[in-house]
Amino acid sequence: MELIKFWNDKNVLVTGHNGFKGSWLSTTLLKLGANVTGISLANLSNPSMYASLNLNKKVNNINLNIEDYDALASTIKDVNPEIVFHLAAQPLVGESYEFPRSTFNSNSMGTLNVLECIRKNTNIKSSVIVTSDKCYLNQDSKIGYVEDDKLGGHDPYSASKAAAEIITQSYIKSYFSKDGGTVRGVASARAGNVIGGGDWSQDRIIPDIVRSSFEHKKLIIRNPNGVRPWQHVLDSVMGYIKLSEKLFNEGRNFNGAWNFGPYDYSVKPVIDIIKYFEDTKNLKVDYELTKGEPYKETNLLLLDSTKAIENIGWKPVWNIDETLDRTYDWYSKFYAGDNIKDFTNKQIDEYLTHQT
Repeated sequence: MELIKFWNDKNVLVTGHNGFKGSWLSTTLLKLGANVTGISLANLSNPSMYASLNLNKKVNNINLNIEDYDALASTIKDVNPEIVFHLAAQPLVGESYEFPRSTFNSNSMGTLNVLECIRKNTNIKSSVIVTSDKCYLNQDSKIGYVEDDKLGGHDPYSASKAAAEIITQSYIKSYFSKDGGTVRGVASARAGNVIGGGDWSQDRIIPDIVRSSFEHKKLIIRNPNGVRPWQHVLDSVMGYIKLSEKLFNEGRNFNGAWNFGPYDYSVKPVIDIIKYFEDTKNLKVDYELTKGEPYKETNLLLLDSTKAIENIGWKPVWNIDETLDRTYDWYSKFYAGDNIKDFTNKQIDEYLTHQT
């Protein structure tokens, strides 16, 4: 497989490697033969996918705060990676309302620190800065947002991601382009709502359904009619991986912003996701609807991923039902006490059969 040929023995740095998406990315990179160093805070969730997969035995784990520029710069200089994936962030809308300052510090200034380290380390040939679909100025459009649509954000989380995008595009134009300076591959990646096994975050619909079903906890639904572009976490992970390879080999030709969203038929309201688990998996979800949202959240958010599909050989693989099936299977294995490390690798192997 061409992916394995490229990634074998590549020295890769992943920030936020011990989170939900970071764990899936790190596991996939290890399977492809890369040498992975991870930088992140030590605040693992409980349960934790990173701990469940024993990734600390395979990843060079470094705990530090990306807001500490001096520590970050010294560490990246020592690691001297060829490729960087920046995922470290405060990822929750609700938490951003409660802690706006720390959200901006992590998501915006933390990204600035990472980019400055990339600028000063010329051994780094390819960098993917992961932001969010929520970076767009959202107008509840029924047409998917494209990469050059306006950025914005009403809540602190979305605004912090829009700011991270502005910072990233500034660095690309100023330092990583033919006219601005050294030509190196740097891009931002915007994905929709990713789901899959191993997510234990608070106030996310799949983890909340899982806790309600398997741990007998009540699920509070804030926005039952909220529509999200659901996709399996491996869709976004593979988008980052394929984009990174293009950046490494062809530099500025792939610099800029990239969307990684699901097919249109993967768009469903929150209430339909609950009904899927109740009707298809016979799970009893104990939930109640709140009378009002504690904070404003977008009702409709769609991405247009034509650019990625046509230019980097990426496409979504599993539709919404397939994604939900595999997500349910992961959590079922976990709660049954099965070998979740082997099962996770099995799902990655299955996904990789769709890649060229």
